[in-house]
Amino acid sequence: MSKKKKRPHEAQKTEEEAWEEDQQKAEYVEWEAPKEIIDTKLEEDKVFAWDKWQQVYEPGFYGKQLGDRLELALVEACLLLKRGRIRVLRNNEPMKFQELYEHAASLDKRFSHRYRVYEDLRERGLLVRTGFKFGVDFRVYERGVQLKKGPKSAKEHTKWIVFCVPEDFTMSFQELSRSVRLAHNIRARMLWAIVDNEGDVTFYQITRHKP
Repeated sequence: MSKKKKRPHEAQKTEEEAWEEDQQKAEYVEWEAPKEIIDTKLEEDKVFAWDKWQQVYEPGFYGKQLGDRLELALVEACLLLKRGRIRVLRNNEPMKFQELYEHAASLDKRFSHRYRVYEDLRERGLLVRTGFKFGVDFRVYERGVQLKKGPKSAKEHTKWIVFCVPEDFTMSFQELSRSVRLAHNIRARMLWAIVDNEGDVTFYQITRHKP
């Protein structure tokens, strides 16, 4: 029996189709309680760990190493607290998840949307880093990537940059164009993470095409 040949239009997937297929196959990660909960301290808009911070940093590459301590963004700290991996102290008293969440939301009016997107991406098993220095919310890497210093292969670079917005968000075409160019300049793809009123997240990839 002869094999069925692919039609020309089936020969190659577009980037949008590849992204959609990848997300449909994504398995959400089941998290288990850690053997040891690490103490951290809240300082304004950051959370710091001094002792045994390596257990927080790995696995998952959470936070940023600063000498003998680890600095966590509030979105990272909220998720780790929710999963029972850290204890967050304020004035030497442990905070509950809702207390830390409300503190973060009081400092950042976009925190609820940013946290929801961050949690969704992490649940998909993706490596996620903050993207403030690029003017975006998050940088996302392919599954299985290990962060390292020095030369990197194409796969080890940022694959997506993510903007988190509510479903009623509006912007001009000029602003959208600048966002796409930013992604193109760092050889990444741009994702818009739309958070609806029920807290569900939908990702839209926008690419640049030359005529």
